Amino acid sequence: MNNNMEGITTLFLDIGGVLLTAGWDRAARKKTYSHFHLDHDVLEDRHHITVEAFELGKITLDEYLNRVVFCDLQDFASEDFKEFMFAQSSAYPEVISFISELKKVHGLKVVIVSNESRELNEYRAKKFRLNELADCFISSSFVRLRKPDTDIFQLALDISQAAPQQIVYIDDQIMFVQLAENFGINVIHHTDYESTKTKLASFGLGINKFSHNETR
Repeated sequence: MNNNMEGITTLFLDIGGVLLTAGWDRAARKKTYSHFHLDHDVLEDRHHITVEAFELGKITLDEYLNRVVFCDLQDFASEDFKEFMFAQSSAYPEVISFISELKKVHGLKVVIVSNESRELNEYRAKKFRLNELADCFISSSFVRLRKPDTDIFQLALDISQAAPQQIVYIDDQIMFVQLAENFGINVIHHTDYESTKTKLASFGLGINKFSHNETR
């Protein structure tokens, strides 16, 4: 039996910091620059100039790398860099498993609302089977909108056809949580699995150990 008493029908989820580690954040870049013996400060300056176009899908990964890394002659191949870059991603399996179970038990729609470049988003969705978890992806590189632009939340509302009060949005970035809350969306600032699990239960989104037997 569905014990969701709050009328929640839909989850809006960020990817990096919630379902997976961040895809290409400061820590991942620092590790990658160090591995390839690159000048961190120089590349960070180039990254910040270029990242908006990259995450909005206006330039490809190869174009991004040509502007940030390979505008200088390097002694390694682009494919080696991309392989190491992608390898920085790992999953939070307990979160993915729990959300998947919640979706089954409560019949939820799951909508990804995330800032990610196209190639990295596609890789991570397939690698960690997020394409099996999510009903749709409102990813910055697909829709040409990027948080903190609030239009991305309006688009997610339009596509999901869920009312704000029927939604719980989970993100590790407090600014984005606050922006979503301005739409009347229920929000959870994700800091760790256990606290998010407890907060979801407060919205009626828990998993009773007898859930799978109650329809018998």
